[in-house]
Amino acid sequence: MKLLAEVKQIAIVTGGAGGIGRALLTRLAADGFATASWDVSREAPADHAMAVDVTDAAALDAAAAELAGQGGLAALVVNAGILGPVARTEALDPADVRRVIETNLVSAFLTLRAVIPHMLGNAGPVRGRIVLMSSLQAKEGTALSGPYAAAKAGMVALAKVAAKENAAEGILVNAVTPTVVRTAMEREITDERRRFLLGQIPMARFAEPAEVAEMVAWLCGPHCTFSTGAVFDLSGGRATS
Repeated sequence: MKLLAEVKQIAIVTGGAGGIGRALLTRLAADGFATASWDVSREAPADHAMAVDVTDAAALDAAAAELAGQGGLAALVVNAGILGPVARTEALDPADVRRVIETNLVSAFLTLRAVIPHMLGNAGPVRGRIVLMSSLQAKEGTALSGPYAAAKAGMVALAKVAAKENAAEGILVNAVTPTVVRTAMEREITDERRRFLLGQIPMARFAEPAEVAEMVAWLCGPHCTFSTGAVFDLSGGRATS
């Protein structure tokens, strides 16, 4: 078994080439992790910028095995995702629904499947930290966001399940549910949609990627010791329950 205190601790971020992913990698590196990005693009500020399709189970297994040969897989942030169409449920193309669910939710199952066995190989009591990047839309069920909201709600449930399964194994699993974050995904939405979403946030602004990274860094760090299966909001006051 690998004792994490004695080996290089690696933090993996899926979707590391995106706006939130890049902020996550930078912040985790500042905490002393060796960082790895799993993304279709290698353009990420990581020690190991790996081209990985997160919907491909074999590719994920191979990437996890490669990294495990270089250090202990200490932290995982499941961050890869796409927005998908903004449309009424009955107007959705089935292919678009499947693409969003596959990219946002099925990939999370496959990523945990690839990484958790390696974390279990670390010597306890601290074996690993996992954060699933969900969305406030998972809790609210925002209109016109059916596939995205449903997939993100599934990630909340998955975090709770994986937390219970690993609570006695030294692996903590939590979910984060940001409101809209200022990234390229935010720029995909129309001005009308942007005004609608902004109007729901009492602080009257969207979140910054660095603010998301700060919360994730705590969840992946040594001071988070008793929170697992929890959902942490980043809503600017939008979430009240």
